[in-house]
Amino acid sequence: MKMNLNQTLNCRVLPLRPESSNIQSLFNFQSFFSISLLILIAVFFSGCTQPLKAPMPRTSTIKAPSPINAPYNRSYTVRGITYHPMRSAVGYSERGIASWYGSESGNRTAMGVRFNPRELTAAHKTLPLPTKVRVTNLRNGRSVDVVVNDRGPFKKNRLIDLSHGAAKRIGLDKQGLGKVKVEYLETLANNP
Repeated sequence: MKMNLNQTLNCRVLPLRPESSNIQSLFNFQSFFSISLLILIAVFFSGCTQPLKAPMPRTSTIKAPSPINAPYNRSYTVRGITYHPMRSAVGYSERGIASWYGSESGNRTAMGVRFNPRELTAAHKTLPLPTKVRVTNLRNGRSVDVVVNDRGPFKKNRLIDLSHGAAKRIGLDKQGLGKVKVEYLETLANNP
């Protein structure tokens, strides 16, 4: 009697072709797994494509005081007179007597910078620091643009003190005093 292999081993042989539903579920699982793996890899490596940013120094979190609140723009008293600096000089225009100074070379201005008599700077009692103004000599029409970075003059009837360099440009260096017109040009600080 002839026995076939299946009968001898007493087992059942599965068909060579699985059912179509098994193939579809196997295919769906592999696709889902492959797509998930690709997405995971893409998310993981997406941070590597951005340029590295340098760490910010800790001092950048400390906000510097605005120039309008700086000590040199607060009220102050000289020889018993209290002066109140303007919050804004927009539209400022005034006529008065200008003088010049230069012997203070090397001293610090109200803003803390060293005074250089050859630079085009000035001192004013109440303009916000720093402010750029045009000073015109009313006698000859010559003008110069200066940065107001100091306080003064504290002599009676004086509007502005010019550095020697600025006074020379408008012809005030010989006589020392002269009638001028001072006009606001721009504020050099970012005042709020």
